[in-house]
Amino acid sequence: MKNTLALFILFLPMLLASCGSAPVDGSGKAKPDETVISDEQIDLPPIDAQKPVSSFREIWAYVVAGREAALTGGLPLTDIGYFGAEIDSYGKLTDVPARSRISFSGRVHFVVACSSRSLSHFVLMPGSAERRALIADLLAVTRNYDGLQIDFEYVPARDGPAFISFLEELRAGLGNKMFTIALPARTRKLTDDVYDYEKISPLVDRILVMAYDEHWSGSAPGSIASLSWCRRVAEYSLGAIGSEKLIMGLPFYGRAWGDSNPSRALIYSSIETLMGEMGVTEIRRENGIPVFDYEIPVRVRVYYEDEYSLSVRMEMYKSMGVNSIGFWRLGQETPEVWNILKLE
Repeated sequence: MKNTLALFILFLPMLLASCGSAPVDGSGKAKPDETVISDEQIDLPPIDAQKPVSSFREIWAYVVAGREAALTGGLPLTDIGYFGAEIDSYGKLTDVPARSRISFSGRVHFVVACSSRSLSHFVLMPGSAERRALIADLLAVTRNYDGLQIDFEYVPARDGPAFISFLEELRAGLGNKMFTIALPARTRKLTDDVYDYEKISPLVDRILVMAYDEHWSGSAPGSIASLSWCRRVAEYSLGAIGSEKLIMGLPFYGRAWGDSNPSRALIYSSIETLMGEMGVTEIRRENGIPVFDYEIPVRVRVYYEDEYSLSVRMEMYKSMGVNSIGFWRLGQETPEVWNILKLE
């Protein structure tokens, strides 16, 4: 039992390892639109077979501010998305990383995220002073970068037109700077979709499709990005966006699920019942407040990515005509992935 609990604690950071893109029920955040289809539909190479070296025209990766050491020399990368800037409760740009902290010979893109449904509505409101100020700040910061990437994953459904006009204003102000966007995975066209690939594609230079978090912390256990689901995402994305602008996102991280989570609020009668069920006989007091402990076994299931799963996914994308891929994020990967990846 202690070993099981230790395993849960060991993998607990993985629950928080994914980017803000992890969909959560009830949050208003964009989620994958389809259920899982069995990976039995994918022809898999033998586990012990020699892995091919996958080549792509562009290879992107995210670097999180404060963890710049994850970007080491010699990696086959063309573009870095420098992650960490957000928008505060007043609609102001905050936590902007300094471009000088990244040592990289390729392109470095300033990434801004908005992680609130109400805040997204607030800053996207057409004609508002907050929207004008935010656009001005984004354009000013991007002067020190090669491009700007928008990662707004909580845009309310009724703010679709405002989101499009927001992107149009940024496109007009960026001039020759690259303009990119990270969008949630889709396997089909949705009705009144805020993240309509076909509407957004003409406004940007690249779209990174976040083909991960098929399963997330609030879902049933499952792969971060099953191969059959990824294939369907890539098929739709290639058709809606085209290979020239599409970047297929891949996960480096894993995720753990426990079959029991004892954290909850309890009424007094429930506490008495719990004490009886758990055989609690010792109650102590901390500054007069009663407290007791009990232990339960926890079964933990962990899904993660290794060089085999990454290789199969990359080769599948390559065979489908995908020219560019992008990883969330540096520092979470198996080092072996760099032995099976190169630039064209």
